[in-house]
Amino acid sequence: MGFKTGNFPEVDPATFLDLPFRDRLRAMTTHWVDYGFGTPKMVHTIYILKLLVLYLGVGLTLATFTSGLNVLDVGAWWNEPIVYQKLILWTVLLEAVGLAGSWGPLAGHFKPMTGGILYWLRPGTIRLPPWPGKVPLTAGDTRTVGDVLIYAALLVNIVVALILPGVHTSSIDAAITDNSGLVRPAVLFPLIALLVLIGLRDKVIFIAARSEQYLPAIVFFGVLPFVDMIVALKLLIVSVWVGAGVSKLGHHFSMVVPPMLSNTPWMPFKKIKRAHYRNFPEDLRPSIVAGGVAHVLGTVVEVVTPLVLLFSTNRTLTLFAVALMVAFHLFILSTFPLAVPLEWNLLFAYASIFLFLGFPAWDGYGVADMSSVWLTAVIVAALVFFPILGNLRPDLVSFLPSMRQYAGNWASATWAFAPGAEEKLDEHIIRPTKNTRTQLLATYPPEVADVVMHQLLGWRSMHSQGRALFSLMMRHLGDDIDTYSLREAEFSCNSLVAFNFGDGHLHNEFLIAALQRRCNFAPGEFVVAWIESQPIHKGTQQYKVIDAALGVIERGTYKVSDAINEQPWLPNGPIPFDVQWTLDGDGSNVRTREAKMRKTDLVVRP
Repeated sequence: MGFKTGNFPEVDPATFLDLPFRDRLRAMTTHWVDYGFGTPKMVHTIYILKLLVLYLGVGLTLATFTSGLNVLDVGAWWNEPIVYQKLILWTVLLEAVGLAGSWGPLAGHFKPMTGGILYWLRPGTIRLPPWPGKVPLTAGDTRTVGDVLIYAALLVNIVVALILPGVHTSSIDAAITDNSGLVRPAVLFPLIALLVLIGLRDKVIFIAARSEQYLPAIVFFGVLPFVDMIVALKLLIVSVWVGAGVSKLGHHFSMVVPPMLSNTPWMPFKKIKRAHYRNFPEDLRPSIVAGGVAHVLGTVVEVVTPLVLLFSTNRTLTLFAVALMVAFHLFILSTFPLAVPLEWNLLFAYASIFLFLGFPAWDGYGVADMSSVWLTAVIVAALVFFPILGNLRPDLVSFLPSMRQYAGNWASATWAFAPGAEEKLDEHIIRPTKNTRTQLLATYPPEVADVVMHQLLGWRSMHSQGRALFSLMMRHLGDDIDTYSLREAEFSCNSLVAFNFGDGHLHNEFLIAALQRRCNFAPGEFVVAWIESQPIHKGTQQYKVIDAALGVIERGTYKVSDAINEQPWLPNGPIPFDVQWTLDGDGSNVRTREAKMRKTDLVVRP
């Protein structure tokens, strides 16, 4: 990869779409092995500058200056509690504005590179309430002036919390004789309320602000005495680490590592990249090396090391564990994963140092030092509730509150448009940008833009869900799959609601229904294959097939083993499915006992 020029797939753009879909998919996957997305290094440089200048430069200056500290005197502020608090608030602000995770071209935001605030301060854009039929005053899918005002108030509240100097409390003064105080609880309580309120009106903003991790921290800031607050923050970060580690115990994470390393900009050696696949280019399933990297350097480190940090009273062991977690997060950051959670990884690297070296267990900040064992029990129960529920019933909980970050076990989808149908989104959806392909047309000719869009499909096919998604498309579209425009739903969702972080719950049938109300697709014009995450105790995953005009037209399950044993381009055809429910041709519901469907069954045609 050059600085300004990327590594484009070795295909002829002019004739690329003439190839059968599976041939296109194979070309994209084999290219990904050596080059990843092939992004010019200039793009990575932009992300690095954003991280250094905006996140660290502005964030640290703001956190220290407003707390009476000198940003250049690192020794004076690295373990100041108010600096840690304000860095979390600064991160929440950037996430809520759209300048942190899911920003820029690596997340599908090409022009403009920012989603977030450009959508959420604009009445008429799509919003997605989590429980519109159950929570009063949340029904509907259109952003109102009231929604905009709530969102604006949220941003103002965070800014106020950031710029106000700290206040001293008896608990922190008793623990630290010389300190700069803490963020004022009086500005945190309305912030908590606003996050909950905006989340009930639009789950996208709630998830984008990473509320599943930062909201508990803000609650701890506001209600707990100092020592309890520090211990609770330790429990919080350990629950995130361990939850993420446990979620990687299945087969999916081994399939995440190879394409992630292939996309790493500082890894120039093709031999190392190819070593993570069984037999390039014929067999692109994960190799033993990939499994070792995934489950030793990934799963074991993420489960065992945090528990060591939580309970260790040995200085040397704690220092080693902190160094390991810092290296862990810096490595993830350096791979530039597609959702680009760079700020989050940098914050967690700092949190490892602040919490476990700044306030170690041997200085009175261990789990046993919390003021009440019942308080400890309540906090632990609250922190593990959603991860446990989300892993047992992933249909009820987003994968982020379930703590399945980068586990590879995600709700996912592929969209398919009949010729000309995709343009309806550009015509009828109110938003500050256009479809991903339309954004690319500002830089590339149409033929090249089509190849780039297929690179995203190639990336998806290298994960377990991709095999199932494309199998569903092959079964339901038949030969028409070669003429339909298939899209990676995560990127399409980004262009429609401003944000996605690999969460298929943000583009399930409720978003499709919102699009249908605006675009009025004909039956067969817009077809969606959608897959739920795998429950931790089952070997199957649930799927849905959605026709925008008809709603859900099929439900069923498939064996995860069938998906992971196939090649990304499905040379043996679709994997088998257990079809449990279908929508009959006259619109009535029909149950089917048929265990597996033939390739030609239930073909959806325009």
